[in-house]
Amino acid sequence: MACIAYKTGYKYQLQEDSVTATDIKPAMPINTEYIQIGMDGTLTIKEGYAWDGPSGPTIDTLNFMRGSLVHDALYQLMRERHLDHDTYREAADRLLEKLCKEDGMTSVRAWWVYHGVRLGGDPSADPASDKPVVWAPEKGH
Repeated sequence: MACIAYKTGYKYQLQEDSVTATDIKPAMPINTEYIQIGMDGTLTIKEGYAWDGPSGPTIDTLNFMRGSLVHDALYQLMRERHLDHDTYREAADRLLEKLCKEDGMTSVRAWWVYHGVRLGGDPSADPASDKPVVWAPEKGH
């Protein structure tokens, strides 16, 4: 019987490449199927990338979408061990706050967003927390 393999938890899919300047500057360029980051900190997220949008007790507003995209991509690089999460997690969280403010979020809400990911975000950046592959129908049936 034919099966499909997928990962759950995604709500959005990028329809064109997104390029963002960051202060995260790895020692070597990182190139994955959907995410690239150069030694100068330029982060490129490629068309087709899927992410879950803003997380936690919040609503998905336009001033939160770009920040959530960049933040999720950086956390994915940490989960996949391309970036060390102990070294880069706080910088990724600060970048989320900065992008939300640039996109029109109030400083108070952006402050709450930053503190929310500082308090609850560590498991999402931890390499032990990568999303499992699900098979449908169940493999072997």
